[in-house]
Amino acid sequence: MALRNLVKFAYGHIIVTMSGKRTIAAGRFKAECLGLLDRVAETGDVFVITKRGRPVAEVGPVRQPEVRPLRGSVTTKGDLVSPVLDGWDIDR
Repeated sequence: MALRNLVKFAYGHIIVTMSGKRTIAAGRFKAECLGLLDRVAETGDVFVITKRGRPVAEVGPVRQPEVRPLRGSVTTKGDLVSPVLDGWDIDR
């Protein structure tokens, strides 16, 4: 990773970030979009897309939700088959 991707200047101060995110201008992202998406899928790299030097979007790998089995997550209380009421009042 190039050092220029880790060092930023803001308000006369040097800000060093170790996040490993790479910045790319929106125009360049537009031109190289499909190749960058393939790179994200293969390596897990994260790209921050900028417009006029300001970050506007982040492109990274999709996080898969944790799959948990449902067994044991549902409890029953009482009889599930019997009617709730003693009878219906049809003549109302």
